[in-house]
Amino acid sequence: MLRTFLKHLQLSAIKTHSKPRASEVLTSHLLNRGKPYWTSYFVRYSSVKNDQFGLSHFNWNVEGVNYHILRTGCYPFIKYHCTKRPYEDLTLENKLFTFLKVINIECSPI
Repeated sequence: MLRTFLKHLQLSAIKTHSKPRASEVLTSHLLNRGKPYWTSYFVRYSSVKNDQFGLSHFNWNVEGVNYHILRTGCYPFIKYHCTKRPYEDLTLENKLFTFLKVINIECSPI
C-alpha cells in the first residue's frame, strides 16, 4: 500500500513539473490578453518544450482568429511578435527568416 502511494505521489510530482509546450504558452498568452491586434512576449527556452522548433514566421489560429507569428531565439529566451492578420501562405517568409538566422549565426564572432 505504501509503495502504491509513493508511486502515485511520484507520478503526481512528474506531472506537476512537466513543462508546457511553447505552442500552449502562445495560445494562452493571446487568450489572456483578449486576442489583441498586436502583442509580443518572451519565454525562457528552459521553461517550455520547444514544439515550434524551425518555425520563424507562421500562421497561428486562436479560436477562429488568425495571427502572423514572428518567432526568434535570443538565448536564453524565445521572442514572439504576434499580429492579428488574415491567413496567408508564409512558407517563403518562414524559409527566408530561417535562412537569415543561419547566416547570422555563421557570421557571428565567437
